[in-house]
Amino acid sequence: MDIPQLQQTVVSALEDIKARDIEVIDTSKLTALFDRIVVASADSGRQTRALSRSVQDKVKAAGGEVVSVEGEDSGEWVLVDLGDIVVHIMQPAIRSYYNLEELWANGAPGRRKAGEPTRARGE
Repeated sequence: MDIPQLQQTVVSALEDIKARDIEVIDTSKLTALFDRIVVASADSGRQTRALSRSVQDKVKAAGGEVVSVEGEDSGEWVLVDLGDIVVHIMQPAIRSYYNLEELWANGAPGRRKAGEPTRARGE
């Protein structure tokens, strides 16, 4: 599965379970470990786990692979590693404290809200 298709599958899975403030950050120029980070907020531990399960199920149904999942026990911050994309599903207090968007956005060429259209560099 190519990265744009995987990204769309992830965002769709998050939207289906009403994730809030979904952001996609292009990290392809910053690290060789993965190409995108997707960060989303959930209101409760139950919702973080439901969002994680939705992402895993939709990616597998689309022919993708789930490398690993961490944090489902506590439900405050669940990380779903899809290889090329790492998904962080966080409760608002945890998201605010760690502020991953700011950490990865410094120098990131493609940070945008999930619903915004992709723009070419220099626009």
